[in-house]
Amino acid sequence: MEKTCKFCQSCGMPLKKDEKGGGTNADGSKSLKFCSLCYQDGKFTSPGITTAKEMQILVKGKMKEMGIPGFLAGFFTYGIPKLERWRSLVGQGDTVRVRETRGERRRG
Repeated sequence: MEKTCKFCQSCGMPLKKDEKGGGTNADGSKSLKFCSLCYQDGKFTSPGITTAKEMQILVKGKMKEMGIPGFLAGFFTYGIPKLERWRSLVGQGDTVRVRETRGERRRG
């Protein structure tokens, strides 16, 4: 049996906020992992989004359209690479990387 999740394992949206109550599997049953915006009829609705970074950009843009400030949108999308859909891609260059600049000074 599929494990019930609190958040969509693709975009991070709280599943209780999904107007349709979740996405649908190929057999028509409700998905317990994905929201209706990401997953319908057993397929992802945006197959062109193939990396966590692309999903972060999409979700952050949608949140800004809704009037959420950019810094909050960034905070809410920070965990997307850790969601089930993207977890298998970790280490393959598909996650957002933070560049450290210890002791370096940039000259302008």
